[in-house]
Amino acid sequence: MKLKKINAALALAATLAIASSVQAAQVEVLHYWTSGGEAKSVAELKKMMAAQGVEWKDFAVAGGGGENAMTALKARVISGSAPTAAQIKGPSIQEWGNEGVLANIDAAAVAGKWDANLPPVVSKIMKYKGHYVAAPINVHRVNWLWVNPQVLAKAGAKAPTNFDEFFIAADKIKQAGLIAVAHGGQPWQDATVFESVALGVGGAAFYKKALVQLDPASLTGPTMIKTFETLAKIKTYIDKNAAGRDWNLATAMVINGQAGMQFMGDWAKGEFTAAGKVPGKDFLCLAAPGTDKSFTFNIDSLTMFKVKSADEQKAQLMLAETVMSPQFQEVFNLNKGSIPARAGVARDKFDSCAIKSMDDMSATDKSGALVPSFAHGMAIDSAKAGAIQDVIAKFMNSDMAPKDAVQALAKAAKTK
Repeated sequence: MKLKKINAALALAATLAIASSVQAAQVEVLHYWTSGGEAKSVAELKKMMAAQGVEWKDFAVAGGGGENAMTALKARVISGSAPTAAQIKGPSIQEWGNEGVLANIDAAAVAGKWDANLPPVVSKIMKYKGHYVAAPINVHRVNWLWVNPQVLAKAGAKAPTNFDEFFIAADKIKQAGLIAVAHGGQPWQDATVFESVALGVGGAAFYKKALVQLDPASLTGPTMIKTFETLAKIKTYIDKNAAGRDWNLATAMVINGQAGMQFMGDWAKGEFTAAGKVPGKDFLCLAAPGTDKSFTFNIDSLTMFKVKSADEQKAQLMLAETVMSPQFQEVFNLNKGSIPARAGVARDKFDSCAIKSMDDMSATDKSGALVPSFAHGMAIDSAKAGAIQDVIAKFMNSDMAPKDAVQALAKAAKTK
C-alpha cells in the first residue's frame, strides 16, 4: 500500500514537473513595433506562439526609431540577462555577433529551407560567420515615389520616370500653386531622399561602390557631385515649413492634395490605405526617378541571443520557425505595408503596390540591383552611417556647394 502511495506521489510529481516545464517554455522579445499595424502583427505572433504552448513575454520599447530599444538591449546583455530575441537589422547583427552573444539557429533554417526561400543578399545579412543568427520578417522597399494623380491632373503634369520628367512635373505643380515635394526635414528623411537620388543618378553599381563599399573615388567623383546637384534642385520644391516635420505628416500632404509627390519607403502606403485610398486610383506608387530597375531594401528581423536552458533553446527555434512561416509573413506584411522576406507566400491578399514590389525584388535579385538601404541601417556600420547622414542634413539645411559636400562625405566615410 505504501509503495502504491509512493508511486502515485512520484507520478504526480512527474506530472507537475512536466506541466511546469511546459509553462516554463517562453520567449522574451525586445522590439519597437508599437504603432497600430505593427502592434497588430506582434499580437498575431504572440497568438501563434501560444498555440504551440510557448508563452510570449513582451519587451516593447517605443520611440527613437529603435534607438531606445538598442539602449535597453545593451543594458540587458551587459547584465547577463539577454532576451530570447531582439529586433535588430543590417550590419548591427554582425556587430552583436562579434560580441559572442548570438545563438546559432541553423536547425530552424535547415528545417525551413531558408537558403532556398531567401534571396542570397538577404540570407547573408541573417548569418554570422556562415550560421543563421536572425530570422527576417519583411522587406521594405525604400526607393518609392508616392504621387497624388489628382494633383498631377490639376497641374497638367504626367507621372515621372526619370529626373528630367520629375522636374518638369515639379515645375507644373509649383505653377499650379501647390507644393511639389512633401518632405520632413529630419536627418533620416533627408538621407532617404539622398539615397534614392544617388541610385537614380548613378545606378545600382555606382550606389554599391559609393554607399556600401564607401569607395573614395565614387564618393568624390562626378556622379556624386551630380547627385548633390540634383538634391539641391529638389530642395527648391520643398516648402519652408518642412523642418522637423514627421514623415507621416508629409504623406498626409500628398493624401489631401496639398502636395504632389513624396520620396519615402513603402511604410507610407499604410497612411494611404488607412485613409481609405486605393492604389492606382487615389495614389500612385512609382519607383523613384531613374530607379525602376533597382531596389533598395530595409529588412526587419529578429536576432536570437544565447539562452541557457534546453526549453528556452527549443522555444527560440520555434519562434524562428514561426517568424519565417508563410502564414506569419503574410499577416505581418499585410498590416505593415511591406512584403514577405521569403518566397512562397500567397499573393492574393496583397495590393498592386506590394505585387510590383515583389516582382521587382525578384528581378533585381537576379540582376544584382537589389541593394541595401544606406539611410535605414542596412548598408554600413552605424558610426559611418551617422556621420554621412550629418553631411547630408547639413547640405539640405545650408548653401553648401556640391563639390564641398562630396569632400565632407568622403571624410565622414572614414569615421570609426
